[in-house]
Amino acid sequence: MSEAHRRRIGDVVLKVDNISLRFGGVRAITGVSFEIRKGEIFSIIGPNGAGKTSMLNVINGFYHPQEGTITWKGMPRKQMRPHEAAATGIARTFQNVALFKGMSTLDNLMTGRLLKQKGNFITDALYWGPAQREDIRQREVVEKIIDFLEIQAIRKVPVGRLPYGLQKRVELGRALAMEPELLLLDEPMAGMNVEEKEDMSRFILDVNDEFGTTIALIEHDMGVVMDISDRVVVLDYGRKIAEGTPDVVRANPDVIKAYLGVSH
Repeated sequence: MSEAHRRRIGDVVLKVDNISLRFGGVRAITGVSFEIRKGEIFSIIGPNGAGKTSMLNVINGFYHPQEGTITWKGMPRKQMRPHEAAATGIARTFQNVALFKGMSTLDNLMTGRLLKQKGNFITDALYWGPAQREDIRQREVVEKIIDFLEIQAIRKVPVGRLPYGLQKRVELGRALAMEPELLLLDEPMAGMNVEEKEDMSRFILDVNDEFGTTIALIEHDMGVVMDISDRVVVLDYGRKIAEGTPDVVRANPDVIKAYLGVSH
């Protein structure tokens, strides 16, 4: 992490305080706490079934924990629905691509602008005057994201016809179209080859650097995690076993035993 990047990291924007989540008798998360600071790249790692995706689902309101509190930009909350999270600046991508497969790349990205659009039913239906100007304004934002992600060549292609790596990039673009303050990425590089992972890593770093977006991500590729993260939290069987900089986490005996393995 460069000195300039370190100076850009600000105060705590998200605080996870003693979160516990159960599904019947199954404990998915038990007493987990951590903080994410403005402008940092924060990674959540751990073995399969450690509770990583469940934690993202708690943060953006898909799951409601039985215990604990999420504090977002100074506002404590026990429950928040996904559309409320989106409206307050939290965007999300998914482990399995969740796009409208029959729609073009451009139209998928435009769905990310729905919360930002202004207008009313009458003007939108007639598509004249203010509605037309508003649509042009939203398309300009989307076109900038298309350029940023270097997907100009597929802007009119139905996303169902795209290879998996490009679908992941389109999903990132749709999340960026929401202009999030906090971007949650659930295994953004799963199923990618080496070249695609390098591209996605570069885009994540650029999003963080150029837009100042705070990023929390789940990723199994430890090379990627250690290269791009400012801080890392490690979960195992729903409990936090370590937290710190990549170097600190990599050297933690509990992490080595539970996840990284003695060969690392």
